[in-house]
Amino acid sequence: MDLSALRSFHFLHPLWLLALPPLLALAAWSLRHHGDRDLTWSRLVDTHLLPLLRLAGGGRARSPWVLVCLAWTLAVLALAGPAWRRVPSAGYRTPAAWVLLLDLSPSMGAADLPPDRATRARFAIADLLSAAQDARVALVAFAGESYTVTPLTTDVATVRTLLQALAPSLMPETGHQLEPALAEAWQLLRGGNAGNGQVIVLSDGFEDEGPVLSAAKSLAQQGVRVHVIGIGTESGAPERDATGEFVRDERGDILVTRMQTGELERLAAAGGGRFVTLGEVPDLIATLQADRTHALDDGVSQAGSRVAVWRNDGIWLLPPLLVLAALVARKGWI
Repeated sequence: MDLSALRSFHFLHPLWLLALPPLLALAAWSLRHHGDRDLTWSRLVDTHLLPLLRLAGGGRARSPWVLVCLAWTLAVLALAGPAWRRVPSAGYRTPAAWVLLLDLSPSMGAADLPPDRATRARFAIADLLSAAQDARVALVAFAGESYTVTPLTTDVATVRTLLQALAPSLMPETGHQLEPALAEAWQLLRGGNAGNGQVIVLSDGFEDEGPVLSAAKSLAQQGVRVHVIGIGTESGAPERDATGEFVRDERGDILVTRMQTGELERLAAAGGGRFVTLGEVPDLIATLQADRTHALDDGVSQAGSRVAVWRNDGIWLLPPLLVLAALVARKGWI
């Protein structure tokens, strides 16, 4: 061991050193009462039988306490974990967490993206699920209210199965309320201990812009990035109601719903994420996958897969400890 190693010497579990003072007290008590051992045994065994119980060769003249003290000391030092060098070890990180927010408002039934916006959004989510790999994924559907379809899970197959049945007609309340969905996403991330998660919003727009932008900024401050996938076209398409009829305005004209590009871009900017269209989903997937390669901690190697940890060298004290234990366990000493 060189001088640099001596400067690095320390105990990984120093509280075990508190077991040494009791050893000193026990040894002192034993030495004090060593001369009274015959007197103690004479109270339990008849005087004429006591010499027959002693070992021949004067075994009783030697005390095991020297060996007991050495064994005790070695055991305590081994448990305290002496360390003076680092060794490489495999590093692990918390799996990435993606919360997908799917807009199922009535406007998502528009057919400017055939067959309709909701179906194309489901296709985009299917691509995200295929790229998830070891990431945990949650799915939230929203319209007038938000509903958690699946919490954070690595069971992508289940998420994919539940995704197939989602459509605007399933939502009990119409609307474009995104802020409750963002709040639900934060609850899912916090409950899953995923502070640095990603939120991906798939929508053609929303109504509550002020609360939504405020919620996105709050998520960004917590280390959660909000990405947006715009669903629809700027030219738009007629919106249908729950019965399949075209929605009309106050004058009786057919209402055309368009993707609110400006609002969606502002949402992504407030959340520190990206705004992409359906054709740019592969680029967003590449960004999400790149975010999973963040550094583990200060001890991570350049490869990003190994860390340097202190090696517990207390194992080298075990062989002499076993030898001492064998000597202490001789007949007549315990």
